[in-house]
Amino acid sequence: MFTPSRDQARRFLFEVWRRYRGEQPLAGLERTALEVILLHPEYHPILEAPEHHLERDYAPEAGALNPFLHLSLHLAVAEQLSIDQPAGIRAEYQRIERRLRSEHDALHALLECLGETLWQVQRLGGVPDERVYLECLRRRG
Repeated sequence: MFTPSRDQARRFLFEVWRRYRGEQPLAGLERTALEVILLHPEYHPILEAPEHHLERDYAPEAGALNPFLHLSLHLAVAEQLSIDQPAGIRAEYQRIERRLRSEHDALHALLECLGETLWQVQRLGGVPDERVYLECLRRRG
């Protein structure tokens, strides 16, 4: 399994944006990343300035939202939905989307649950629990 470092993940997003802006072809995960980036125009200035943001820390204690974490969670959710893993996530997403009447808001509901699940793993140790993740999604609707 590929587990990029913080800098590798950030460089990937910077490179996707650079290639898009340069009208260069994108393939596979790059296309998915671009779709996610285009959903977030508020992050475009950050992606335009890698020299200022590659090393920047976004401390939650300071109220800073980490745009790279947000975009990476979007990519993780896109992958989960494409293969319906954990099993049932696609149906939960569709249910949330119908309720919220917004694809992007439904994606953010999934991001929140994924982020909460990962935070619990970091705090308590272990591995992500699919049941806890799906239960969080069920509570969203």
